[in-house]
Amino acid sequence: MSLFNVYPIYNIKPVKALGAKVWDENNQEYLDFYGGHGVISVGHSHPKYVEAIKNQIEKIGFYSNSIQNPLQEAFAKKLTEFSGYPDYSVFLCNSGAEANENALKLASFHNKKSKVIAFEKSFHGRTSASVAVTDNPSIVAPINSNHEVIFLPLNEIDLVKKAISENEITAIIIEGIQGVGGLDEGTTFFFQELETICNENNVILILDEIQSGYARSGKFFAHQHHNIKPDIITMAKGMGNGFPISGLLISDKFKASHGLLGTTFGGNHLACASALSVLEIIENEDLMENVNQQSAYFLEAISEIPEIKKVKGKGLMLGLEFDFDVTELRKNLIYEQFIFTGNASQKNLLRILPPLSITSSQIDQFAVGLKNALQSIKITQ
Repeated sequence: MSLFNVYPIYNIKPVKALGAKVWDENNQEYLDFYGGHGVISVGHSHPKYVEAIKNQIEKIGFYSNSIQNPLQEAFAKKLTEFSGYPDYSVFLCNSGAEANENALKLASFHNKKSKVIAFEKSFHGRTSASVAVTDNPSIVAPINSNHEVIFLPLNEIDLVKKAISENEITAIIIEGIQGVGGLDEGTTFFFQELETICNENNVILILDEIQSGYARSGKFFAHQHHNIKPDIITMAKGMGNGFPISGLLISDKFKASHGLLGTTFGGNHLACASALSVLEIIENEDLMENVNQQSAYFLEAISEIPEIKKVKGKGLMLGLEFDFDVTELRKNLIYEQFIFTGNASQKNLLRILPPLSITSSQIDQFAVGLKNALQSIKITQ
């Protein structure tokens, strides 16, 4: 049986990883500045993370949500300490798409409306409603396109006001910082106006923090740079450091009822043990502060690379913008400099998402590798 061929794949077979390093089957070492789409938050194979998973699987790995799971309570308590949302509830599921799916569903249950405002270049997942609010027609099947979605440009608040005045809108969904779309983000004014408009019109504000959350931006959630409180916050990637887990933080304006939401695997024992260990590592190793320090160091380290025309994003969720397609640059980085990076729908953007534990010496290594790659592709061109 062959694999369904939907991924463009680099010819590399990783067999082990530690921190920000990955080794292939030939024992070639790579520097990981992408973390599998920003999933690796506290570093590959962190010993405390590995210990937590080992200890938990020896006890119980899974049972359904029909029984008590104290690990869910422990995780919720620890999340409260970090998130700044003690009055919100948490619902645990498995992936970012599932989190956004449930957020949109919860909004529609709440105000009995169905039309959604999303933003150009957004990416919110690949399931039914979440892919419908993703601005990429090539991945929206006809069965998904029945959802009513209005796509608007970022930072055009008058267009948002006009859309709400003319339509029955259930929710506005927006990324704290756009990921796949190319690291664009709303201004503080725009986010604050969205909050006000939603509160005034019984529209639910959903903040997709799936990639930009979990200390990635230098605050626990990227929207906290703008001093707002959305109605629902979705989170995923960095939560489990590679173990599948996601969740929603839900404000107290929503009333829970049995059967309203549900999931088979969400919040299982092993997932909660993984997620709890991630929060403990972020706390014990002061990784939020490391993000801010290393972000500043990174910007300084690349400041004298003239080919970089612009740097977008915050913290360790950054995009390096060039005046050319970065496809060959990424190939050189991975095959010649042995550095993993990411791309975006914006073809001239190199996406940077290293572990939150990245060091200054590893940033220096990246900067040297990037300079070498730029020189190499310049020579070959």
